[in-house]
Amino acid sequence: MADRPETPDSETQWRTAGDRIQTLLDSCAAGGPAAHERAQRLVREVVELYGAGLQRIMALSADTPGLAERLATDDLLASLLLVHGLHPHDTRRRVADALDRVRPYLGSHGGDVELLDVVFQQGGATVRLAFQGSCKSCPSSAVTLELAVEDAVRAAAPEVCAIEAVAAQPAADVIPTESLLAHVHSNGDNHSSGSTWHPVPDLAALEPGEVAGFLISGTALLVCRVGDLPLAYRDHCPVCDDSLAGARLRETLLGCPRCGTQFDVVRAGAGPGGTHLEPLPLLLRDGVPSVALPEPMGAGA
Repeated sequence: MADRPETPDSETQWRTAGDRIQTLLDSCAAGGPAAHERAQRLVREVVELYGAGLQRIMALSADTPGLAERLATDDLLASLLLVHGLHPHDTRRRVADALDRVRPYLGSHGGDVELLDVVFQQGGATVRLAFQGSCKSCPSSAVTLELAVEDAVRAAAPEVCAIEAVAAQPAADVIPTESLLAHVHSNGDNHSSGSTWHPVPDLAALEPGEVAGFLISGTALLVCRVGDLPLAYRDHCPVCDDSLAGARLRETLLGCPRCGTQFDVVRAGAGPGGTHLEPLPLLLRDGVPSVALPEPMGAGA
């Protein structure tokens, strides 16, 4: 099991450009207030220039049917259009599209989500969602749903400041609303649940039915692909308390090579007697497969 290479590809480089620009601005402060002010003014001039260019492009796209839609669905262009208030889709449409993109992943963990309303108030928009699912016995599955929805909404609509979770109906299998309340941050990769997203571009080469092990930021995990859907779990069997290295996938069942226990990977890793594998959120972020891992205790303090 090899650690992930650290060389980012072009799809992952641009999404960290803001951090790199801020680092450069901070370093300019060492040259004194005048140098720092000139650097900030330079960035503002560049941003205003490409913003004016984007505005011109969107105006010209009106003469070409479908072009504005193509621009809006490109991850990089969509993020720039959002910065300048030029995105052709309103908040509700962007949130609904984002939820549609993660709905297959939610289903793999026995959950679903419905967009109830988007309420605009001073300071930002609040999204009201109804969560349902069948993984109440697996708290880590509820966390995967929270992270998946929070990340999708944050990326598609940075103006959203909060998510209000409402139980769709009083059923026994509804995921507890309080476990899914999340404050959506408008920047950064760290979420209120204390997890960080790590790009794993190698997952794109995983074939249907294959299982692969990865070591990401010191955490051993197992990834299997069922059809077009990649699913990630912590490399640990809850029955024999050992590694799952060498496990094979038969349809949707992942068998522990040591104790032989079968776990259903499309039902949040459910096993016999209420046992569960520990699922980890795995989503496409800006076109790159990425996994969310809990931050070490004390990180960011």
